[in-house]
Amino acid sequence: MNIIAWILFGLIVGVIANMVDPAPQRGGIAGAIVLGVVGALLGGFLGSLLLGIGVTGFDLSSMILAILGALLVLFIGRAWRRI
Repeated sequence: MNIIAWILFGLIVGVIANMVDPAPQRGGIAGAIVLGVVGALLGGFLGSLLLGIGVTGFDLSSMILAILGALLVLFIGRAWRRI
């Protein structure tokens, strides 16, 4: 995917992850994009490592992996702030 597709994908994933997460998130559009892209990278890495599938584009498996990765990023960030 090119950079524009990653930004759009990150925005969609970040917004969905923020809607699923019960804690209110701040950061606006830029925060949602960063969360989505980092979540897609983490979800793709873990998905390819554990399941043999990765984030390959705008399909359902990629979206699910990216959302799970973004939720994991939110969980790690919340745990990090408690320390």
